[in-house]
Amino acid sequence: MNPTRFLVTIATYNEIENLPQLIAEIFRETDRFAEERNFTFDILVVDDNSPDGTGEWCDAHQEEFPRLKCLHRSGKNGLGTAVIAAMQYAIENGYDRMINMDADFSHHPKYLDALTAKMEDVVVGSRYTRGGGIVGWPFVRHVMSRCINGFGRTLLGLRVHDISGSYRNYRVSTLEKLDFSRFQSRGYSFFEEVLWRLKLVGATMAEVPIIFEDRVLGTSKISLKESVTAVKTLLMLRR
Repeated sequence: MNPTRFLVTIATYNEIENLPQLIAEIFRETDRFAEERNFTFDILVVDDNSPDGTGEWCDAHQEEFPRLKCLHRSGKNGLGTAVIAAMQYAIENGYDRMINMDADFSHHPKYLDALTAKMEDVVVGSRYTRGGGIVGWPFVRHVMSRCINGFGRTLLGLRVHDISGSYRNYRVSTLEKLDFSRFQSRGYSFFEEVLWRLKLVGATMAEVPIIFEDRVLGTSKISLKESVTAVKTLLMLRR
């Protein structure tokens, strides 16, 4: 029987402090269970021309990590567009599943085992289901995230608890049903929009708990502006 082909995708901008260790850890973690489950894992880094050399590091280490690939983009065009580019790559290259995760260890590779144990169309690594949680956030960010999740779930009729987290396992054949030209979101609100559009095509969804730990190295890209944009996007989708 042919193996299930997974593509782990990581959108990057100035993540040279985190990426080398993360790549090694992903391969170490997945190598523990891949053969037993008849899985294979490749990694795709989608780099937005990072001035710190993140993309160049990927190119230089493909001999060390032959299952590592890098998609170079011309500049910062928004996280949502980077994830769409990764989804299109997964479709065009015949992968069965695509796992999206952050580059800063807030999505720890230790959860890849649980995230790949379920095979619904979308499996969400959830901070807000039983057993999940967040470490290292200030109170204001907790409130902001909870409000956006509650508001979005009610507005769009989504049943998963964590609609804004990006640590997810997608069935690629279900992603093929989406018309990416219709997406409105370019930033973090993409993750609410893609769940809504997947719901419209009848996608099944599940959650597994994760503990989200705020980054230690590098600089966070999320801002109050992104949160306001997310609310605007949710209202637009509801209309």
